[in-house]
Amino acid sequence: MRFRSVALATCAALACAPAARAQLRPLEPLEWRMFDAGRTVSAQVGAGWMRDQRASLAGTEGTLVEAGNFRAFWRTGRVVLEAGGTVQRIFDEASRFAPAEPEVRADDDGTRRDAGDYRVLTAVRLTNEGAPVAAALRFGARLPTTDNTVGLDRDATDFFATLAGRAVRGRVAVQGEAGIGIFGTREQRFEQDDLLVYTLRAELAAAGLQPMLTIVGQQVGTGHSEIRGNESLGEVRLGVRAGGRRWLLAEVVKGYTDFSPGLGVLVSAGMDW
Repeated sequence: MRFRSVALATCAALACAPAARAQLRPLEPLEWRMFDAGRTVSAQVGAGWMRDQRASLAGTEGTLVEAGNFRAFWRTGRVVLEAGGTVQRIFDEASRFAPAEPEVRADDDGTRRDAGDYRVLTAVRLTNEGAPVAAALRFGARLPTTDNTVGLDRDATDFFATLAGRAVRGRVAVQGEAGIGIFGTREQRFEQDDLLVYTLRAELAAAGLQPMLTIVGQQVGTGHSEIRGNESLGEVRLGVRAGGRRWLLAEVVKGYTDFSPGLGVLVSAGMDW
């Protein structure tokens, strides 16, 4: 009980952190399940709905629909390879909070559509299988697949490198991840920005159900003012996973920064082999 209380108290403390500002979507947490014995391949697809989401470059706020979220994994020994992304983003504008960037096109019908970001990552387990506290190194890149003239993202390459850890006590598992994100910008005089990237998750393994609390985000440093399109962001997600090798996951999303969604829902389905 003490282990569970400490984990949930840590989550609550981060969730109450001061609001800042934010890029469109955060990096997803490491899937520690892929390091479990007997798992080699996993694939999942899903969708998302986000209300009161801000699009920084377009200077507008509205409802974001993510159609075709996907992640695929392959494990070989201590190494897990991951590919993921979003096939299509549909953004219905409701209000304007700032002028659009000069290169962003006007949208006559109030709806912006663009491909989402695509990511390739590698995770390497640093500890032996069965260690009481597991550790991993994770690194990868977000590819420049978006169109900055649409105004939903920056058409820039990002690099991530994080250290991750996971501890299991009975049916409770707590994992955390923190590191650096080197993000491209639209500023000619400031072509990249270094941000803190972090995730935290606590989950309970029950019969066929796994309730979980997840925090994901990125934080701009104090050395300079925020760069448009690379603001801080953060989300608290309360979800439940149902099933075993074939599973469903539903999460309610609440943003705690200016550029994260006011409220949202993420759903996905997957299969492990």
